[in-house]
Amino acid sequence: MTKLKLRLQEDNSEKTVTVHQDVFTIGRLPQCDLYLVSGGVSRYHARIIKTRCDTWTVEDLGSKNGTQLNEHLISSPQQLQDGDIIWVGDVCLKIVLSSIDSSIFSQGVVSPGITILRDVEQLQQQWILADNVYGDIGVKDKTIARLKDLVNIAKNLSAAASIKEIFSQVQEVVFRYLNSIDRLGLLIDVSGSGKLELLNAATRDISYQEYLPSDGSWISRSICQKVFEEKVAIQTADAQNDERFAGENSLLVKGIRSAMAVPLWDENKVVGVLYADAHLSSHHWAEEGEEELSFFSALANLVASSVQRWLLAEKLKSEELIRRRLERYHSPAVVQQLIAVGALPNGRLPPQESEISILFADLVGFTAISERLSPTHIADLLNNLFEEMLQEVFAGGGTLDKYIGDCIMAFFGAPEPQPDHADRAVTAAMGMLTRLEHLNAKNFWTEPLQLRIAINSGKAVVGDVGSSQRVEYTALGATINLAARMEAICPPGECVVSEDTYTILSQPSSFLEMGDYRFKGINRLVKIYRTKMH
Repeated sequence: MTKLKLRLQEDNSEKTVTVHQDVFTIGRLPQCDLYLVSGGVSRYHARIIKTRCDTWTVEDLGSKNGTQLNEHLISSPQQLQDGDIIWVGDVCLKIVLSSIDSSIFSQGVVSPGITILRDVEQLQQQWILADNVYGDIGVKDKTIARLKDLVNIAKNLSAAASIKEIFSQVQEVVFRYLNSIDRLGLLIDVSGSGKLELLNAATRDISYQEYLPSDGSWISRSICQKVFEEKVAIQTADAQNDERFAGENSLLVKGIRSAMAVPLWDENKVVGVLYADAHLSSHHWAEEGEEELSFFSALANLVASSVQRWLLAEKLKSEELIRRRLERYHSPAVVQQLIAVGALPNGRLPPQESEISILFADLVGFTAISERLSPTHIADLLNNLFEEMLQEVFAGGGTLDKYIGDCIMAFFGAPEPQPDHADRAVTAAMGMLTRLEHLNAKNFWTEPLQLRIAINSGKAVVGDVGSSQRVEYTALGATINLAARMEAICPPGECVVSEDTYTILSQPSSFLEMGDYRFKGINRLVKIYRTKMH
């Protein structure tokens, strides 16, 4: 495999950058792989690409001042040779090509005196048994002592309820056993998406803790990602002299000499990475590195179990909060489905356009009724009525939008698409009217009650709307406005539907044409249908 390096003169000193990825961008933006602060360099100036034939090419990206290869402006991709000179604006880059053994990382070979890379499962028992490290004398006593240590560590970790408590235990153990480590970080895949988040970090010298960047910029992200994805343990005793880390700014720029990372894995699932580094080169790792890496890996396995429990507890708490909030709007079955499919980023349902049927159910003569009742009796009436009517909405998989005084606003077709949303809305409406008839027959209230129900279908924006302090799950748009206007013309004890709803019903025969109506704010005639009289 051919390795490419770029040598450039910067501030009267030579700097070497190793190209690790197959597509390497050069420009004035920090997002570029090679960030050049120069007025002659465009934002995205040029890029270097590795071909399938293990050769490298350079091409200009439409830069203002062009890209030169050996003093010739290029207009198409050009193959690079060892010793070539590239001019990017006023910055000179010299190409250095060399062949390396690509099997070092892929096969887990030890690079003598510098780097150890091992499959983590091979390290689980090594620290306990102390194979090939202490010889035959004292191995039994050493094994017993280490088993006792692991039992104590496991006991303390199992008692830790928060991620802070878990890390506190890890921090104490690591800094006690590994004198070479200066800094420690715990990275967790909290969301389960494969993205590692730095949740806790510490320094051996507490006086330096405030200087530890909370954004994790001091951590080698590519090392952690490799450890996480491939379930391998990596330890480098001298990153400055290991060319595989030549492009790691988090190691090189910060002056990190030694680094060690192991996966947090419980059974077959990796949940995070335990990372440690030091500013001084740990040359003793060349001889004792595998022992420390084995201990670090054994510890990580115990930590993984605690982290798994914490993640599960956090997930359950989050789901319970989401469930309590969503059950205000949705049936329990719909809530469970939303949680199961993970459709709730940050516990919210983002607004999106949906095809829905909106239903307004209003209590007839409520103003006159409220004149005769005390506020307490009014509240009792509405609470009892809403409790009964909402059962019909939820039975059809509908969503409660809100209560508007004595009116129920609900819709069908969101958050989960329901192709038969119009049928569901009409079924709910008929169920509400029938249920109220039965309640009246049982003297539900001191006098018979009636509802007016209006249904309209069409496009609407549905989702959480509001501020950071308060959000409401609601439907917005002209479809909702028309349904609200239609409710006023509905005969008491009946249901009316718009033509848009009528045309998509599977059994429209239960409705009769009522006529064409004009509503405030709607510049067209709307054909309305009403339920047939029984």
